[in-house]
Amino acid sequence: MRGVITRALQDREVAHRELTELLVVETMHERKAAMADMADAFVMLPGGFGTWEELFEAVTWTQLGIHAKPCGILDVAGYFGPLVGMLDAAAAQRFVRPEHREILLLDDDAASLLDRLAAWHPSAIEKWLDRSER
Repeated sequence: MRGVITRALQDREVAHRELTELLVVETMHERKAAMADMADAFVMLPGGFGTWEELFEAVTWTQLGIHAKPCGILDVAGYFGPLVGMLDAAAAQRFVRPEHREILLLDDDAASLLDRLAAWHPSAIEKWLDRSER
């Protein structure tokens, strides 16, 4: 198991000692780039602002075609219900295309989520905005 942490966070937090490899970097930008390079997929567990921001950046990178890696949410005890409602509302109100909403998988069972991530393939979207859809 591999991890990436900034030096500042390593100094303030207890770094995970059971990792087979821990990469220490200087900035959060370096951390996110290293995690994106090493990851086969991205899974969000309950957390706060930093956790949300990191997942949404990974989702955006998939949307933009910067990488083609699946993104998922493990919905522990219904924690992400309000967030999923917001994502679905954004798609229903056409702020997010349905194909882009489908990038982010949700499951309350870890094994099921991992199976779905392994089976995921990116959608091919030719245009983001078609003027006739306005």
